[in-house]
Amino acid sequence: MAWTRGPLHAQIDSTSYTAFHQVDERQIVETKWRYTYAMHVESNTIIHQADENYDYFLYFKYDYTYQQFLNGDMSRGTWSLNENELFYKFKHINKFVISNVSAQKLVLEFTQPNSKGTYQYHFVAIDGADAPFIKPANELPDVNVNAINPKKGKKRWWALNKQKKKKNIPVEEKETYISIELIGGGYYGGIDPVIRDYIHINSKGRLIKEFKSIENGLMVTKKDIPREELELFAEYVVKQSFFDLERVYDCETAVCLRRKLKKPTPVPLRLAIAYGNRKKVITISIWGKDKANARYVDYPPQLDNIIDAIQRMAHRLDDNAYGLK
Repeated sequence: MAWTRGPLHAQIDSTSYTAFHQVDERQIVETKWRYTYAMHVESNTIIHQADENYDYFLYFKYDYTYQQFLNGDMSRGTWSLNENELFYKFKHINKFVISNVSAQKLVLEFTQPNSKGTYQYHFVAIDGADAPFIKPANELPDVNVNAINPKKGKKRWWALNKQKKKKNIPVEEKETYISIELIGGGYYGGIDPVIRDYIHINSKGRLIKEFKSIENGLMVTKKDIPREELELFAEYVVKQSFFDLERVYDCETAVCLRRKLKKPTPVPLRLAIAYGNRKKVITISIWGKDKANARYVDYPPQLDNIIDAIQRMAHRLDDNAYGLK
């Protein structure tokens, strides 16, 4: 993002930094935002403003993936929330502090190692019809997709594109819908911190695994899982009573709560599985063992069985992997 110092000062909506506060995850899940401006907190000065030639949109999905649209380029990744720290990747920044969040606005605060002071990105909430994000075929479409840009008096290109794609949505799928997503887990830190660990298998059996670390960049694996194997896995998930489990498994001991605040930072694991009309997203706040070889969260062992099966499918044929720096 190119920054230019703006003329506005005291009248802007600056939010004072709070060293610690708890953010309710429900304020972030399934929200869409439009970037409005960036500011330098200490001087209360706007250093960049969005105009009709600068579009940046964010969408935090229920399955803990995000999509971002920046001036015509769409990208995605995984996000997580730890107290008031929001982990998602925007250019060179991996972690933000949620300084303020409401139904109307979102303020993300960050610092940069090569510059002094604190900075904020300010966003305003938007409806789905005003955002350039296209829903998958299995999800219900947004209403009012024919949003008009009041500045130009016509639809933006991405709104027109979204309308065209909706016409091609199949009315009915012949096979039972299956979707599997495994996101996060482990710890953020060490010699080569992991900033993305994401596995997705769609209903056609297409598996995409994305693994990105700071030193080694992004490794992407793509492969096809046979439909028969996918259905066997879905039946296995049902037998493991996955859809009857709790949605969240979190700390129940003081030791676990203290571990959340220590480095390396635990990254919550999210497992989202849909099978037909059944769907569940399960979150484990601390998954995996640290150097102390301790298991901090008490969750059903069948979750480890399901996670292990997904990881074995993803790692079985790694010759299709390629690296992206």
